[in-house]
Amino acid sequence: MCGILGVVAQSPASQLLYDGLLMLQHRGQDAAGIVTAQENTFHMHKGLGMVRDVFRTRNMRALLGNMGIGHVRYPTAGSAESPAEAQPFYVNSPFGIVLGHNGNLTNADELNKELFQSDRRHVNTHSDSEVLLNVLAHELQECTTSYQLDPATIFTAVSGVHRRCQGAYSVIAMIAGYGLLAFRDPYGIRPLVFGAVETDHGTEYMVASESVALDTLGFKLIRDVAPGEAIFIDDKGNFYSKQCSISPSLNPCIFEYVYLARPDSIMDGISVYETRLNMGSSLADKINKTMQHLDIDVVIPIPESSRPSALQLANHLGINFREGFVKNRYIGRTFIMPGQQHRRRSVRQKLNAISVEFRGKNVLLVDDSIVRGTTSREIVQMAQEAGAHKIYFASAAPPVRFPNVYGIDMPTRQELIATDRGDDEICHEIGADGLVYQDLESLKNAISSVDLQVKNFETSCFDGNYITKDVTQEYLARIETQRNSGIKISRSSRHSTQLDLGLVLADQ
Repeated sequence: MCGILGVVAQSPASQLLYDGLLMLQHRGQDAAGIVTAQENTFHMHKGLGMVRDVFRTRNMRALLGNMGIGHVRYPTAGSAESPAEAQPFYVNSPFGIVLGHNGNLTNADELNKELFQSDRRHVNTHSDSEVLLNVLAHELQECTTSYQLDPATIFTAVSGVHRRCQGAYSVIAMIAGYGLLAFRDPYGIRPLVFGAVETDHGTEYMVASESVALDTLGFKLIRDVAPGEAIFIDDKGNFYSKQCSISPSLNPCIFEYVYLARPDSIMDGISVYETRLNMGSSLADKINKTMQHLDIDVVIPIPESSRPSALQLANHLGINFREGFVKNRYIGRTFIMPGQQHRRRSVRQKLNAISVEFRGKNVLLVDDSIVRGTTSREIVQMAQEAGAHKIYFASAAPPVRFPNVYGIDMPTRQELIATDRGDDEICHEIGADGLVYQDLESLKNAISSVDLQVKNFETSCFDGNYITKDVTQEYLARIETQRNSGIKISRSSRHSTQLDLGLVLADQ
């Protein structure tokens, strides 16, 4: 999961990019980067940390130009600690291209070999995003017969990317001297939207992972980039689009609606907030049907993303809704923090219980999901320490039993608390007195009922069905071996090894 952003403006774009990345900060907190384009010259600044930490005034002043792309990173492939893998990435041939990517390629290893052996291209990091950039660059080179580019040639190159790349990818790229390109994988797994605003000097465009970035900056949401579609906005503000896949189908990642996206976003025509209300309603129906014996005094959400579900659940059950935890907003999201020890320690820093809401009561805690179980176990213990009599736990999502290979950090079954455990065993593991999970079909209905045109979802982390059909048991075993052996997180160097290749760095 990462956040990507692109702007084609009529005035300097750097502040728009910075402000937009702040709206997408929840999608990644490990690294941030911005590249702007000034005629044929790129200006770049990127580094480890959150947006507010990476960019200083001197960096912003050096990001010149009316067009640019930005990225916030949460690592699913490569290293969490290497500045070299902060995005956007740059390649100088052909034309000069910078790229930011949200998702994960499932055939990155095979593509890496192809790039070296057949395309004669060198990939300098462990990031699949750099692989994707080089595939795009090679396809552009193959399609080009002169030193000039046009939209038709660019769209032909994207078709080549779709033929070669497997997995999930939403991409925003810039081609030096030409414009901004954005495209989405043929399954539409990861989100991508675009919008526009009319100014005195002409139309400005913004492309982003979530609509919240557009809303807050005054852009009107036009629509989602369709699965397999590419859009191109040239440096004069002309807009082009084309379907570049032979057989696209919409299958958005269902976990975006459960947890990843902000509730004020609209993705694939669906309000995230409405889906979470519906999740609470269906959970209440399940409790009424199967767990009427629970003597619940109060419903308490685990901030933040579970709050709409918990509120709707309480309303349907006719039980008091209370805020029992105070959140420290200066601590990052624990689910996307690298390292189990880091996650466990940060839970206590992130949340503090209000004892008066727990003391002597039978409490139903509601969370968006239970992944590793670390957070759930700590929160149940906090509720016990605050004096709760009984603690029941409700998950707005079904049990997470399978690795996610499409851009969410759930790569090994050993890390998932629901692997090879039934509900009673999970309940015992987290220390609760009762546990209720959302059913998968109920979750699908909670989302699709908001927009009946969206019927299919990517649900592999719940049911083990991988929509790209290339995820085998051998593939899963390989990525688990890589993770367990420490290949994913390399601590050998904290210094960037990415080549400058003539790029103008904003902090120099």
